[in-house]
Amino acid sequence: MFEYAFGSAIVGLAIAWAAAHLLPARLPRRILVLPTGAGGGLVGGLVSYAVMGPGNLGLAMVIAAAVSVAILSLLDGGSSRTPAAPATTPSAP
Repeated sequence: MFEYAFGSAIVGLAIAWAAAHLLPARLPRRILVLPTGAGGGLVGGLVSYAVMGPGNLGLAMVIAAAVSVAILSLLDGGSSRTPAAPATTPSAP
């Protein structure tokens, strides 16, 4: 079980580091992003271990990555540009 916890935390940390490196304007500071990614990966790995049992390390890492990405997407602040004006429809005479 140690390899599930350690591996999934490392997968989540790697995904968080890549997200913080590639999207610095859209995410908050790294001090929040990195533990969030590692925690999301850890939760995903341990839940998959509890559901599937031992022997599915590869699939557990895939699920850990998916949960980590999902949790990190909640931190996304959106783009810095202003929203477009709503389209207006012409009124009938």
